[in-house]
Formats: sequence, structure tokens, C-alpha cells
Amino acid sequence: MTRPDLSSGAKARDLSSLSCAAARGAQACVSAVPQLSARDIRKLSKAREARWRPGLSDQPFHSEIFASADSAAGAGLALALARDALSASAVGEDPLAEAEDRRQVLWVQDRRALQLNGRPYLHGLPADWRDRLIHVEAASPEDALFALEEGARCRDLACVIAEIAGNPRALDFTASRRLSLAAEKHGVALWIVRIEAEADLSSARMRWRVAAASSAEPLWNPAAPGAPAWKAELFRARSHAPGQWILSDEDGRLAAQRTARAANTNTPEAIGIGASIAAARSAHPGALVRKTVGRSLAAVARA
Repeated sequence: MTRPDLSSGAKARDLSSLSCAAARGAQACVSAVPQLSARDIRKLSKAREARWRPGLSDQPFHSEIFASADSAAGAGLALALARDALSASAVGEDPLAEAEDRRQVLWVQDRRALQLNGRPYLHGLPADWRDRLIHVEAASPEDALFALEEGARCRDLACVIAEIAGNPRALDFTASRRLSLAAEKHGVALWIVRIEAEADLSSARMRWRVAAASSAEPLWNPAAPGAPAWKAELFRARSHAPGQWILSDEDGRLAAQRTARAANTNTPEAIGIGASIAAARSAHPGALVRKTVGRSLAAVARA
């Protein structure tokens, strides 16, 4: 039996052959990776930096909204986002289809969320939703998730809105993944309002943090209630860059204002429709309605 050559020269030759083989393998791996052109890199950067805005037609089918229990900001924003998404999806559809989507809307609440925020108020809903709402009161988060998944699988529903309090163990990544797959497969959009919850691991395609914001003063009566407004932060999205907006809803239209002064909600310009209101006021200096004391209306009109 011959003994293997353990001399330093043999070891050096073996190491040299191994180094050459590793170098050839690395070169083959590098050559197998597709080379991106400058145009492809610009396209990828533009797609990654695209900002969200109301009215987009490619809205995700699974979104989460994190809100506190101090106000109904989460439910209000979910309702506004749902109406915006449904209006955008109706644009460009078959002209022979129905002019208005009259499918039912499913609203699911677990018991804890119901105690914190209460039931949806019928007369506070949009007029075209009042006879279409199906409300489900679930005894536990497990029952709420079951109702959500069954609703996402039903194409006879226009969308599904849910309110779940805290971070229940049933709502883990596997459960959120099941909801995402069901919503995307059947084309039923889903918005989950997470009340007093931490942003744990989830497969939701879009995730928001929301708080109530000051409404802009109405143009003709500053003492009247203003349009609903929210300070919203998009902190995770698959197709959009993160950002912060002041969102407002007036007459069913969602408006967004993203400015450096967005944190200051006391100015009309920080609200989505505040800029147009300020412009209208600048064209009418002084009081919008002039006093008629001592003069007739005709004399005021001629003045």
C-alpha cells in the first residue's frame, strides 16, 4: 500500500486547483445573473418610489388600518378607502354592465371591537350603503376571521370591512396569508381595522396608521361641522413608497394633501380640500355675507 503524498508541494497544488475551480464557478454564477440596463434601473426606481394617491385602479385586495379606540378614525378611513377603491374599479368596466355596483357590503366586528367602537350607525353611512350593509357580530376573534374568509370567498359581496381589537393569537401570519389569498383569488377587497393593536407580522399588501385630524371649516358656515379628515401614514405597501397625508372625504370623494405642513392640522391648507377653500375665500375679502341693516337687499346687490 502506497502512502499519499503529504508534502507541502502536493498541498499547494491541491489548493491551487481548488482555487481555480472556485473562481470558475463564481465567474459562471456572475455571468448567469441578468445584467440590468440603465433604463431598467430607472424603471425599477420609478416603480418603487411611486406615491399612493386616491383613485388608483390597482388597489390591493388586503389592507390593514391601525387606529386607537379614542375615535372612530380607523372605521371612517376604511369606509372612505373602500368607496374610493370601488369607484376607481368601476371606471373602464364593460359599458353593458350595470351602471352602479349594488352588491352587499360585509362588516364584521369581534366582541371587543364592538365594545370599544360600537356598531356602525345606519344614518351615518353613505346613502347608497344603508340598504346594502350586512353586519356580523362575532363572539371571538376566531369567529371573526372565519366570517372574513368566507366573505372574501363570496363574489356577491362588493367588499369586506372588519374591526378586530388587539393582537389575538388567531390572527397570525398564517391567518393573514389565508385572507390575502382568498381575497386575491375571488376579487373581493378586504380592509381590517386593527384597534389598539401592534403592527405584528402580516401579509397585508398595504398597512396604515391613522388618527383623527381637524376638519376644514365649511366655506359658507364656519360653525357647521366640516368634512371628515384623517392624518394617515402609509408605513408598508408592496407597490408604493411610504408617506403621510391628510385625507378628507366630502360628498364621497377622497382627497389627499401631502405637504411639509401636514403635521399642522389647524390650518385649512393642511386638509385635502383646504387649498380650494382658502382660494375661494381669498376672492371674497371680508365677510362672505354682507350685513343688510338699514338697507334693502336690492340696494346691497347694487353696491
